[in-house]
Amino acid sequence: MGLPEGAVRESKERVKAAVKNSGYHFPSDRITVNLAPADIKKEGSAFDLPMALGILAATGLIQNADYADHIFLGELALDGMIRPVRGALSMAVAARELGLKGIFLPAENATEAAVVDGIPIFPVKTLSQVISALKGIAKVSPLRAEINSFFEPTAFQVDFSDVRGQEHAKRALEIAAAGSHNVIMIGPPGSGKTMLAKRIPTILPPLRFEESLETSKIYSVMGLMPKGVGLITVRPFQSPHHTISDAGLIGGGQHPKPGQVSLAHHGVLFLDELPEFKRHVLEVLRQPIEEGRVTISRAASTVSYPADFMLVAAMNPCPCGFLGDAKRECTCSPIQIQRYRAKVSGPLLDRIDIHLEVPAVSYRELSGVSEGDSSHFILERVVRAREIQEERFSRAKVFNNAGMNSRHLKKYCPVDAESSVLLERAMDRFGLSARAHARILKIARTIADLDGSPDVRAAHVGEAIQYRTLDRKL
Repeated sequence: MGLPEGAVRESKERVKAAVKNSGYHFPSDRITVNLAPADIKKEGSAFDLPMALGILAATGLIQNADYADHIFLGELALDGMIRPVRGALSMAVAARELGLKGIFLPAENATEAAVVDGIPIFPVKTLSQVISALKGIAKVSPLRAEINSFFEPTAFQVDFSDVRGQEHAKRALEIAAAGSHNVIMIGPPGSGKTMLAKRIPTILPPLRFEESLETSKIYSVMGLMPKGVGLITVRPFQSPHHTISDAGLIGGGQHPKPGQVSLAHHGVLFLDELPEFKRHVLEVLRQPIEEGRVTISRAASTVSYPADFMLVAAMNPCPCGFLGDAKRECTCSPIQIQRYRAKVSGPLLDRIDIHLEVPAVSYRELSGVSEGDSSHFILERVVRAREIQEERFSRAKVFNNAGMNSRHLKKYCPVDAESSVLLERAMDRFGLSARAHARILKIARTIADLDGSPDVRAAHVGEAIQYRTLDRKL
């Protein structure tokens, strides 16, 4: 009873076999299990263990009331082993908020649940072990997690020093990382757009514990937590294929689950070959880009998932990729070019802070000995800029410059007369929107932070403007 879905309905045979194979008597009478509240859909296999314990308690095998304020969850195998379930971390957080005294859960889920301070986590492997603990025959020791051990320095296999040339692009991506700005790279095939994008995580500041916990809860709910790992401590990098559906990107389904934008929470969402994505799939990105959350509404329920990600996109200037190339001729017709660009709408482009041109790399740059700054040195500058922003927004619900609203812009981004003239000319010449004006100010504020300047100067505004005019040239 209580709206069970397929996995819950099938638990009848799993529970019966697990109880018998663990050496306990399973009653032959009719058994009714009430999964209250009855108006909420029950899904997953985590109900197996509590149902088995409830049945055995009803037979009088378990009479210990000391564990009445504990949670029990786990999937039962036919031989009585307890298998891992999804969402253990979120359940541990909820149990602590409810003031419960402990959780018995599968040993494979214990590490992720143990990061929640203030509630004992009891890892168990078999149904017999749980029953012995409840009867006082054996003791299960709570697992303690050393949070600091999860946050060890990450050794990336890639580095910005691998990229030859493209110093202008590296500078723009450093700004994007420093302020968590969205960026789109436009250039011919083989210019290094994907190579640059895959190195962005190497220059992003480490996750704070609060950010790590939020991201880990999403991965826990989806059952994607790596085995033996308690927290996601490296910023996610999600790169979905262009054939993805809107439900796969944003989240959804009959019982709404997080999508790629939520899996990229506090990390990077990389969309390669942007115009190849279906237009309606791209358009659903507008809300999460603006709000940092995604809301999924269905007839039975409405859920919201966090989706505060840094969007990085890459595309060619035309279908063949060589429009504007000095050495290779474009073979596309004007209609083909127009159709190609129309796949990415103006409103979506307007929500992307930095529009970056990535030209083809010359042989001299490829064969040169100069490698440019490594990710280590770029990261140091990014971290210093982020520290300035954390201090600036210490009393606000904002963590970086990209999240500033109009009130923050007035307070933290005042411009002098020279900068005002630059902005006016740029808006008139390129037909920039009010949203683009705000994005320019945010980028200028980040550039000033990288320079260690308390004020936004004309040089900062001038550099920011060049990152908003590329789409007007195409």
